[in-house]
Amino acid sequence: MDDELIDDGSIPLSRRTRLPGKGFFYPDSLDDERAERRAREAVEGADVVVIADADADGLACAAMIRERYDAALDVASFEADIEDRLSEEAAGSIDPDDGETEDAEKADDAANTNEVAETDDADDPHERSAVALVAAGPYSLDTAFERVAEYAEPGIDLYVCDLCPDEFEWIAEPLSDLLEVAGTARWFDHHQWDESAAESVREAGVDLVVGDSEEECTADVTLRSIDADLGDRFGELAAVTRDHDLWIKEDPRSDDLADYAYWTSPEEYVTMVGTYGVDLPDPVRRFLESRRVEKQDRIDAAVDRAAVHGIGDWSVAVTYGRCSQNEVAETLRERGADAAVIVKPAGSASIRGSEGFERAHEVAGRVNGGGHPKAAGCKPDIYEDMLDYAHHWTTEGQAARKLILGAFEAVAEEAESVGSDDDAE
Repeated sequence: MDDELIDDGSIPLSRRTRLPGKGFFYPDSLDDERAERRAREAVEGADVVVIADADADGLACAAMIRERYDAALDVASFEADIEDRLSEEAAGSIDPDDGETEDAEKADDAANTNEVAETDDADDPHERSAVALVAAGPYSLDTAFERVAEYAEPGIDLYVCDLCPDEFEWIAEPLSDLLEVAGTARWFDHHQWDESAAESVREAGVDLVVGDSEEECTADVTLRSIDADLGDRFGELAAVTRDHDLWIKEDPRSDDLADYAYWTSPEEYVTMVGTYGVDLPDPVRRFLESRRVEKQDRIDAAVDRAAVHGIGDWSVAVTYGRCSQNEVAETLRERGADAAVIVKPAGSASIRGSEGFERAHEVAGRVNGGGHPKAAGCKPDIYEDMLDYAHHWTTEGQAARKLILGAFEAVAEEAESVGSDDDAE
């Protein structure tokens, strides 16, 4: 397929953002081969393996663990890479979206998609760390476990960070196989765990620490749980990461971390924040500035497409497009929406709540997803073939919108029923 048909600067943004990124059109079979190769290259010979979500929170945990083992990579080669990218973008020789695939959208969807946010580093010139990083999504944990079990050296220290399985059964066998290889196994998270799943993970022999999802991000949990005093740099990294991950939004630096994790490779992000903490160096700041022009245009386009629905006591704004969903949701909340839904061209959707709506995870749970009370995601099971996706793109997610709004209505009816029962008592 001609790249220009998918994502080219000459296509008007209003049309370009209705399609998924280039990564969506990359066949799963080839993507699996690439991910398998990356996992093998990272894990073989490593003393420690970190399986982490590829957003700013999960990657902050990986940076802390590398610091704990004195295994951080040299930052200079990554800084040189950024300068090269900036030069190529200025010359117009690469598209601003290169490196940003639809897979990367899971960085903000916390508990709902299979994919991993990674750029193509098949020819990665950088050295390998003794603390291997394997990026995973909540629904690809079984695959990540299988790959690490296959390629890791016996006796590794294993860490799993910022990932929560919705059920234990589907990870039971691969986790058991992995624990036969691992010497120690620790799991840090802050999502809302099913009690039986948490108990099963602990019974399997894992030291599981789950923080309060309303108070801590996983970086907080990791910082207080690993056996090392990492100093103020990592304490500040955890605090600023929390500011974005829990959507506190009091520290503007948290947007820098979230955007940078979304737009670059996990290895680069871990190396940069491991070296500099939240005080990102000049090349990174210039890189972020270069990307944010297009980012804001996408936000504006998604906000302009939004339609508002009254459901129960809630005002629900629904929009469509390839965009930064958190910023879109925040803008819609500022305009009076209690909840915001951003349907993506790849078929997934982000659901964001507010002080007036803390049931995002309940809505997502009815349409093949999950997450937090104020931040959740889903991917409705309605895409059988490419014709379904074609309809999705040309109707701006009509079928997905209908299902998600139906889930809001069901949650509203349930809330009303519970309220009536309480009044009767």
